Amino acid sequence: MGACLCDYCTAKCCRYFALPIDKPTTAQEFDFMRWFLLHDRASVFVDEKIWYILVHTTCKHLQSDNRCGIYETRPQICREYSTDNCEYEDSNVYDRYFETSEQVQEYYEALYNSVPDSENFRSARPPMFPILASS
Repeated sequence: MGACLCDYCTAKCCRYFALPIDKPTTAQEFDFMRWFLLHDRASVFVDEKIWYILVHTTCKHLQSDNRCGIYETRPQICREYSTDNCEYEDSNVYDRYFETSEQVQEYYEALYNSVPDSENFRSARPPMFPILASS
């Protein structure tokens, strides 16, 4: 008999959620995207021309054996998910992937060949370590 894929699952799909967002087209929209990325465990990606905010966070009901603690009463989105489209062996490569606000700045500058009007678009450069500043 075939093995149940769930017996080997690492619950990848229960450790994040991604929601579609509008494609940024203005400096303000890129600034909003920077704001997303200033939060812990957030990233933005583009897959097949659709933009997403990705939040790396584990479901509160994921048990230590990677099984669902509320399986019988799980939300409909979980019920519709099947092993047919399981991410167990996925190694996604996205069209674009942003993890830092600086990456957004660089992308904006490359895309529009300009610096946004806002002086605060790029994070402040951190101070040098004292030993490097004195040399």
